[in-house]
Amino acid sequence: MPRVLATGAYLKNAAGLWLDGAWLPSPDHGDLVTPQACRALEDSLERLLARAGHHLDGLAHDLHPDFHSTRLAQALAERLGLPALSVQHHLAHVGVVLAEQALAGTPVEGPVIGIVLDGYGRGADGGAWGGELLWVDGPHWLRVGHLAHLALPGGDRAAREPWRMASAALHALGRADEITRRHAGAVGIERAHGLRAMLERGLNCPPTSSAGRWFDAAAAALGLCWQQQHEAEAAQALEALATQHDDDGRLTGFEPDPRLAPATLRDGRIDLGPVVAELFDAWSDATQAPQRARLAHHFHLAMADGLAQAAARAAAQDGCDTVVLAGGCLFNRLLSQALHARLSLLGLRVLRPVAHSCGDAALALGQAWIARQRLAAGMTQGHAATPSLPVRSARPSPRFPEPQPCA
Repeated sequence: MPRVLATGAYLKNAAGLWLDGAWLPSPDHGDLVTPQACRALEDSLERLLARAGHHLDGLAHDLHPDFHSTRLAQALAERLGLPALSVQHHLAHVGVVLAEQALAGTPVEGPVIGIVLDGYGRGADGGAWGGELLWVDGPHWLRVGHLAHLALPGGDRAAREPWRMASAALHALGRADEITRRHAGAVGIERAHGLRAMLERGLNCPPTSSAGRWFDAAAAALGLCWQQQHEAEAAQALEALATQHDDDGRLTGFEPDPRLAPATLRDGRIDLGPVVAELFDAWSDATQAPQRARLAHHFHLAMADGLAQAAARAAAQDGCDTVVLAGGCLFNRLLSQALHARLSLLGLRVLRPVAHSCGDAALALGQAWIARQRLAAGMTQGHAATPSLPVRSARPSPRFPEPQPCA
């Protein structure tokens, strides 16, 4: 049984040690943005190493090379002469659920499809992932789908200013001429005009598949939040509005409203553009409060339905029947319930974290679990900065039909 020390995530950091069939977590250190948090992580790693009797088989860390947690793992691995195993962020989220099942004595046999929804995680291609469908089988994994890309105008700044994501959605919809008119009153005409120029020229606008950024775009499209004062403020405002939707207007089984545009599927990409387009058309009319609540509610259900159908297709192709839900967006109760309901209706078994957080606070557990699978299979790659997890060569690439409604 490999002994693995994992250094956790960048935000909401906590480390942990997998030792002889038990998981020993460190205290929470908070975000690794202060010297105090970084020193606390260093101290925890030394204590966990001593707990293991200075005998480990490997260290696990996030795929991002610039995180303090990554650098600590690599430095400690070099000091001890051990492999440092990088684990992709969303793969680690799936690993949390699989580790929980094993620790409870009910290990999951065979492959699963993971739906992981959050704000950001460095992808295997170096991109900004955050709305992912992963096929996972022991140490093997493959990205089989994701939310359609939106531009991140201004890079990380876009995560703090939802109006930027709304502008990116307008640009993707071919409605860039509306950016200045819609946002100048909130951010100033020069900033709005400059952002439109940035999008049209593709300057500092990397793509992202982040579910969190789609929520930001939807919230700003309805005029709920222009700039965030705290994490997930826009998403929380959108969920709060969605819960105002009258029960009489809801359909059974968390089905999206058939009167509104659905998400669409193409080659494993779930596109919420048609859904967000209808939000833009309702945000400015104060007399349409019930309609805005209905649209916010529909956005949640359309996202859940699109993801569920994409996951069901991927599962059917591989013959598996289990879907794992993970990622910080599952703190959104409406989205979480809708995903579970839609997947169950499609005949799939649904697992999600129970004893641990669905967010980054538990990521070290998933890192350790995936690293253990690799070590047990003899798959060590030293200090590789990118994942080297092979997939089954006999597995064909997923094939999806032409674009069609998810309903």
